[in-house]
Amino acid sequence: MKVLKSLQFVVVALAANCLALSASAQDNTLLGAGSTFVYPLFSKIFAEYSATHGVKVNYQSIGSGGGILQLTNKTVDFGGSDAPLNAEQAKKIGVPVLHIPMASGAVVITYNIPGFNGSLKLTGKDLADIYLGKITNWNSPEIAAANKGVKIPDVPIVVVHRSDGSGTSFIFTDYLTKVNEDWAKKVGKASAVNWPAGLGGKGNEGVAGLVKQTPGAIGYNELAYAIQNKMPYASVQNKSGKFITPTLATTTASSNVELPANAEVSLTNTDNPKGYPITSFTWALIYKDQNYSNRSMARAKMLLQLMWYNIHEGQKNCEPLNYAPLSKSALKVAEKLLKSATYGGKAIL
Repeated sequence: MKVLKSLQFVVVALAANCLALSASAQDNTLLGAGSTFVYPLFSKIFAEYSATHGVKVNYQSIGSGGGILQLTNKTVDFGGSDAPLNAEQAKKIGVPVLHIPMASGAVVITYNIPGFNGSLKLTGKDLADIYLGKITNWNSPEIAAANKGVKIPDVPIVVVHRSDGSGTSFIFTDYLTKVNEDWAKKVGKASAVNWPAGLGGKGNEGVAGLVKQTPGAIGYNELAYAIQNKMPYASVQNKSGKFITPTLATTTASSNVELPANAEVSLTNTDNPKGYPITSFTWALIYKDQNYSNRSMARAKMLLQLMWYNIHEGQKNCEPLNYAPLSKSALKVAEKLLKSATYGGKAIL
């Protein structure tokens, strides 16, 4: 019965979005959906843009997988994703999609260890082994070895992960795949994987809620969510062997790289000795040819102008929310991609 109700809800939600698109095609409301990772930043930028430009943006924080699905179904103007489209997703959409980098952010490891008020350190290998179900207690020898001189209580570990298709999960599993051979062989990287252990929570909000409510829990969240919810988060060992605390500075250190022309790049397990290793760009996904979705030229231009604002004036909102703004080189790539968008073969910007 619960499954049936969930399916009914999805059908109703998609139908509502189709109706909303039909209605909003005649007004000044743009529709977006996807990444919860970028939601705090998008919320701020879109509210600011609406107040200064008279264009409303209705962005649904439903996870990267959901955003890609709605872009595939032509029910939104843009999707938000923390992972590039994979081959299967690109094939389903059937037309070229531009990946416009918006900013970069850190995925942090949150925890709830009763009686522990210290600073936790974790290696990438141990983190993967926890999520594989191989390390099951907080005072295990492996965790103790990374936290010398720190007494961690004898508490069972409760693994928490995303239950929905998630760019945050892609970033997290992309990292684990690089630092643990067993994880790479048994699980791999994807927006949705077959989790070997744990409880599932929907969205960054769901994971944060479960970790806060569950003694012994460990989870992964975007940095802004952890700070907003006053949750402790671990320092993670990077490729240079240093335990790095996720901050704006260490996120920027990881993301200050040259982007390829399509802007699709992985930042996890950075070579920068000062960089936090679980970091990623987050992208807005738009059709390269805006005429594909049967929108008007005026609406296509309205969308492109919003995206242009995001990568220029909107960048001032990154640092206050603990996202790393685009570097000068990344900005140039983003500008070039937006200028490549067309409407029936004609340039929009």
